[in-house]
Amino acid sequence: PFFEKKCKLLFIIYEKCQILDKKYFVKAITYDKLHRVETPPYPYEAIKEALINAIIHRNYFGPPIQISLYDNKIMIWNVGELPRQLSISDLKTKHSSYPKNQQLADIFFKGGLIEAWGRGTVKIIDECIKFGLPEPDIEILTGGICVTIYKNKLDAKFLAQLELNERQRKAIEYLKENTKITNKEYQQISDCSGRTATRDLRDMIDKKIIKSSELKGVGAFYKLITTITPQ
Repeated sequence: PFFEKKCKLLFIIYEKCQILDKKYFVKAITYDKLHRVETPPYPYEAIKEALINAIIHRNYFGPPIQISLYDNKIMIWNVGELPRQLSISDLKTKHSSYPKNQQLADIFFKGGLIEAWGRGTVKIIDECIKFGLPEPDIEILTGGICVTIYKNKLDAKFLAQLELNERQRKAIEYLKENTKITNKEYQQISDCSGRTATRDLRDMIDKKIIKSSELKGVGAFYKLITTITPQ
């Protein structure tokens, strides 16, 4: 019966999300006055949507869905391939839906787990960006489709890999609080010359941490790249 199938599928999604949340995710702890606030490393809705996509699009004659957790990312992989009508870039915008398991997709849709056809991958991306994370990777990997959701790449561990100097680190902290930085502002917060500021900023551009406004003269500024490619 439809209601029974819906309940089972809801339980599967809820169970997997709860296992990840309670057993594997390390949450950031803050306090709002006397209230303890726990913030998970990834947005719940993005994880849920990635699991739903994996269930309705996988090839059930192959290996099971695989969830891999790392210090800086979570990967959800299912065996299968993209429909010939779609490319990876299509998944970043609203697109037609071609579920491999139409009956499962229909149950999810009627059960309210799918809000609109062709919006699942877009929702994953939107939820990550809204949560303050880089844009996730969606790629064809080892015979399947893989969604990789990254933690905030501007943490100390990630920055240590890039061999940044103290001036550059100060600029990144500044950019976390402000939308942009100019060469003059860089000089002021880092107490350096214009030539040094230009050299540091160019190095950060090369490392794909910031991007230039491409304006010349007084109006030129730099912004953080939110979709930093992991090393």
